Formats: sequence, C-alpha cells, structure tokens
Amino acid sequence: MVQAYILIQTEVGRARDVAGLIGDLPGVVRVDAVTGPYDVVVLTEANTVDELGKLIVSNVQMVPGITRTLTCSVVRL
Repeated sequence: MVQAYILIQTEVGRARDVAGLIGDLPGVVRVDAVTGPYDVVVLTEANTVDELGKLIVSNVQMVPGITRTLTCSVVRL
C-alpha cells in the first residue's frame, strides 16, 4: 500500500465544496480543510504508485474549484 498527502489550493471560497467532493472519491482516507498557503489537505492510498497517480490526475485534479495541487508521498523510514 502506498500513501500520499495532497496539498490543495482552491479558488477563493471553494475549500468547503472541494473538500466535500474529494471526500467521496475512492482511495481518499481523510480530508481536512486547513489554514495557511493550502486550503485542503487530503490523505490518499492505493495499491501501487501508478494507481495513486491515476487517482490524483484522473479524479482529484478534476474536482471543480481546485487551482493547484502538491503531492507528498509518504515514506516509512
């Protein structure tokens, strides 16, 4: 299992909508609206890195109201 955090910037006033839509996507473990340079933080998981990439590009980035994403892969040290 691979996991990643996705840091999301949204259009002004759209964080709640974006968080609600992302929460319904398969592979999403947790969604939080936050303050600071990002508006929403999402924890995702998939069986492989390729599946994770497809989840991010084909599902998460297609949610209306998102302006930018930054993906941070989880590593176990």
